[in-house]
Amino acid sequence: MLSYFMGSSEATSDVPLNKPLADSDPELFKLIQNERNRQLKGLEMIASENITSLAVQQCLGSCLTNKYSEGMPNVRYYGGNEFIDEIEILCQERCLKAFRLDPNEWGVNVQPYSGSPANMAVYTALLKPHDRIMGLDLPDGGHLTHGFMTQKKRISATAVYFESMPYKVSPTTGLIDYDRLAENAKLFKPKMIIAGISCYSRCLDYKRFREICNENGAYLFADMAHVSGLVAAGVIPSPFEFSDVVATTTHKTLRGPRAGIIFYRKTPHPSTKHEGKFDLETKINEAVFPGLQGGPHNNAIAGIATAMHQASTPEFKYYQTQVIENARHLGVCLTNLNYKIVTGGTDVHLILVDLSPKKVSGSKAELILEEIGIACNKNTVPGDKSAMNPSGIRLGTPALTTRGMQKEDMEKVANFIHEGVQLALEIQKVSGPKIVDFKKLVKEDADTRKKISELRSRVEDFAVKFPLPGNPDY
Repeated sequence: MLSYFMGSSEATSDVPLNKPLADSDPELFKLIQNERNRQLKGLEMIASENITSLAVQQCLGSCLTNKYSEGMPNVRYYGGNEFIDEIEILCQERCLKAFRLDPNEWGVNVQPYSGSPANMAVYTALLKPHDRIMGLDLPDGGHLTHGFMTQKKRISATAVYFESMPYKVSPTTGLIDYDRLAENAKLFKPKMIIAGISCYSRCLDYKRFREICNENGAYLFADMAHVSGLVAAGVIPSPFEFSDVVATTTHKTLRGPRAGIIFYRKTPHPSTKHEGKFDLETKINEAVFPGLQGGPHNNAIAGIATAMHQASTPEFKYYQTQVIENARHLGVCLTNLNYKIVTGGTDVHLILVDLSPKKVSGSKAELILEEIGIACNKNTVPGDKSAMNPSGIRLGTPALTTRGMQKEDMEKVANFIHEGVQLALEIQKVSGPKIVDFKKLVKEDADTRKKISELRSRVEDFAVKFPLPGNPDY
């Protein structure tokens, strides 16, 4: 029986335990191939997604996934971690190098499983239950983990365990109203202000955030999950000069594995007066483990390490410059097609399109674009009342740029989006305003299916010209 698990030639000829996935589980292998084919033939424009490198995929599929390593390097609760320690230390060093940080001033924890757990670890480390926080409101472009709640319910765990007051964007400009934030902070007296976004197309004013935090004795926590690749490349302002703690995912603009990391100051920010012991390192590390997590995912940590190695190259800076140029040009192309771009453009990797002048909802646009092979997401725009029926769509360029698309290709992409929206308007004339009737027509009407198929075919013919990085079998 033991040979079945050890992989003897006699055993592996009869059982699937050591065979390749294609042989051992053809059903699952086919589904994975279907997904890869979808990515190859489609246009991935969800701003929080990217296509990681072959090197990262190799780390994720390596023997590192076999090992338990609770604790920090050289202080583990399990044996056999000699090389795991070396990998994690290398990852930490590369994270600091990628963001040009002095290891005497900054440290980093690379163990969070993803961005949301990383954010919760920051709150657990620096706040007490019911402490007050302020983050950008979700309908205005913030993230769930920044404290989102409605009049009826505390949606995010952050809002459940802490007292949350959002700051807002101007309904006319779509830009963060820093003056109003400063006024409200004086009244609310938060323990922490979160400078971070999920759908906001302009660079944040970290200096202004720092000033407001200092006025109220608050921590400044920068969640740069969306823009960390742009920060590493030095093509947008960095939050590190002004922040106490900085967290990020590693799979968005950074092109790494699905994971999270937390940077923390080793000494107080020069502009603050700190009394008593300053030890964010211990607080952050203990919040991650044993506070919120068990053993780290060592294969992901290795993936972060090689992603940070790539992020320190001149090629990565060129790539991130192209990401922004593509996003800006996409916005220009859509503007020329009479679409309204929130804030009038972008400084980063995404644009927010307000479809209310087109008289079609973000939900309907998302659905029809997916049908023709363009993946994006519906999104609220300034002034929206409901996140379930938003007026906009969020579009990002990281994945398209990873596949090699340039500014001139964005013109083609914009035209495909426009054709999709026009088709949605045609369908809506027949279906009426209800989304359920719209979906029924999209899925069942023969003439509508024919139009969708024709447009999807042209999208696919365009998309397959650009290779998909990674393992060709997966």
